[in-house]
Amino acid sequence: MAINYKKSCCLCIGPCCDINCAKIVSLTGKDLPWVKDIGYLGIHIVRSRSLKCSLDMSKHSFYRAANAVFGKIGRSASEEVVLTIISLHSKCVPILLYGLEACPLNKADLNFLDFCRFS
Repeated sequence: MAINYKKSCCLCIGPCCDINCAKIVSLTGKDLPWVKDIGYLGIHIVRSRSLKCSLDMSKHSFYRAANAVFGKIGRSASEEVVLTIISLHSKCVPILLYGLEACPLNKADLNFLDFCRFS
């Protein structure tokens, strides 16, 4: 099986994550780069001492979707209609919550998700 070097990289998770690791070289002589985070199926895994997911991109996507809704509706709809569109069973909140079952969340991550507000 051939490795796609443009899409492949290495990530260290564990107690030695801060140490510079040796280069991984394939039989063809291509190096796989070491990175600080990896995006896989919409979940962004971050280099750390334990498995940790970054929620920044999820929050960014939530704001993008909510702003698209506000851009189409404007001020013509009531607050109830806007909250229904953004709510849990509609468009925006599922974007924010996607993949959280796979991520171990600590109190700081929960607070980060709690305070998604519009400025």
